[in-house]
Amino acid sequence: MRILVLGAGAVGGYYGGRLVEAGADVTFFVREARARLLADHGLTIESVLGGARLAAKAVCDPKALAPFDLVILTCKAYDLDEAMETIAGAVGPGTGVLPFLNGFAHLDRIATRFPQAIVFGGVAQISATLVENGVVRHFGERNRLIFGARDGGADERLAELAAVYARTPVTANLVGDVEKQMWDKFVLLATLAGITSLMRASVGDILATPSGQRLIRLLLAECESVARAQGWTPSPEFPELLSILFVRGSSLKASMLRDIERRGPTEGAHILGDMLARARCAGVETPVLEIATTHVRAYEVSRSCSG
Repeated sequence: MRILVLGAGAVGGYYGGRLVEAGADVTFFVREARARLLADHGLTIESVLGGARLAAKAVCDPKALAPFDLVILTCKAYDLDEAMETIAGAVGPGTGVLPFLNGFAHLDRIATRFPQAIVFGGVAQISATLVENGVVRHFGERNRLIFGARDGGADERLAELAAVYARTPVTANLVGDVEKQMWDKFVLLATLAGITSLMRASVGDILATPSGQRLIRLLLAECESVARAQGWTPSPEFPELLSILFVRGSSLKASMLRDIERRGPTEGAHILGDMLARARCAGVETPVLEIATTHVRAYEVSRSCSG
């Protein structure tokens, strides 16, 4: 199976690198500067689960792409449209596209752009970053992938992907209810992104205030209500996922807040905006979510005016 991974940053570099480590036929589509780094120094992973320095195939010319069996997308939602145009040559009739993006709004966008492809569902659970020298640094031991066909059916490519990951430190689960797992993360992430972006503070700092825990629980309850209106029932793992929202002293911030702090674009529309739109369609009252969404939208307006 020929696999194209879009990007070799924190998520794409780690999960794509583990596939390379296991002997899979993987090509990374990257920008020219990243391609030079990979050619000169290889793909380096630092992790308590085992480091690696790998020879990685990389291309940066969209015209050099031909259809792959599986395309893995790990970009941010605000880069998705550009990314899809860039790798269009890699998607042929029947190509499987496996996005590890947050939320749900991207699924229809990908299916509309590539009607000849099969769009799978996926969730990535990892804390990692790309440091200045091009090294992918993995924090802690959590590095879990959940993926599956959205209709719950079988697919040989996904089965092979799971088999390859079984030879690596990655915990990869091929499931028949992937959209339930995606909703688990969507509820968690909308809560985390909403509250930390609204307060411009870490989970620990919010919990250190008199009303912090109550406001986190209010926002969480709103997001859960929206999800339930969409037919979601939480998975058995959901309470464990939620535990990160209530760790006192935690320095955890959503990547959305980190994007705000560096004055960059955010996934506000893709995460908070989409959750709020679903709430309104379902007639669910979500006052805290609306405030958080408006806060991030106001930031985006000010950023566009100043930039």
